[in-house]
Amino acid sequence: MELRVLNYFLMIAREENITKAAQMLHISQPTLSRQIANLEEELGVKLFVRQSHKITLTEDGLLLRRRADEMRQLSDKIVEEMSSSKDELAGEISIGSGELSAMNELADIIAKFHEKYPLVTFNLQSGNSEDTKFAIEQGLLDIGLLIEPVDTEKYNFVRMNQHETWGALVKTDSPFAKLDYLTAKDLKNQTIIVSKSHTMESEMNHWLGHYLDGIKIISNYNLLYNSAILAKKGLGIILCLKLESHYDGLKFVPLKPELTYNSVLAWKADQVSSRTVVEFIDFVKKYLRGISNDE
Repeated sequence: MELRVLNYFLMIAREENITKAAQMLHISQPTLSRQIANLEEELGVKLFVRQSHKITLTEDGLLLRRRADEMRQLSDKIVEEMSSSKDELAGEISIGSGELSAMNELADIIAKFHEKYPLVTFNLQSGNSEDTKFAIEQGLLDIGLLIEPVDTEKYNFVRMNQHETWGALVKTDSPFAKLDYLTAKDLKNQTIIVSKSHTMESEMNHWLGHYLDGIKIISNYNLLYNSAILAKKGLGIILCLKLESHYDGLKFVPLKPELTYNSVLAWKADQVSSRTVVEFIDFVKKYLRGISNDE
């Protein structure tokens, strides 16, 4: 299976039309059709449902599109890493992160690193911990900003200095907005919106204890913004991490007993990284060690 042919496949999937795809690829339609037919024969599956004016992906086609896109990203990353300057540090560092307070600290580190190495660029991808870990393991991300615990057999990591604090986003006209903190008992018989992260769901269930049975979960989220809109419409209280973000009509109230976690910058334990990524990780370690020593 050639990457060139996978790129042909991705173009057809994007255009939903073989004629348009052939024009974009600057090859003849019969040649493109033959390449795709050979690919389907090689894989032993049908990739497209052919209709009069467009073609759509089958379930096998949808899976291949995801894998082909991952392979193309890896290919681009390999070319970029191999062609980067050997004398002056350059290239791209891909970092995944959820919505975490420690992103403020990471942003400071990135800014200082960029001052020292202006040719280095950063590709930031947002997602929950599961998304970030999957992308690291697939080689699509170099580093991820995660919440502990992390699997020490899979990842190397450094702890960030900023901690992550759980609380609740409540409507400003709610009685809860007048409280200094919320307890599990306060949430009894309430409708809540929670993170879909399995790790965080487990921790939150433990914090709620026996009050969990009296709580209705109306929605899950991986990133907070859209769920904040639901909360403003009165659909529920959001259990979430404290962030710098401000949402009109909502107020953050911390939990009691306090629920806090360490955040870490993690990378795959057995991964051979580019010189640029290695230099960045070393820079992060020195930066965090310097902050800790100052404290």
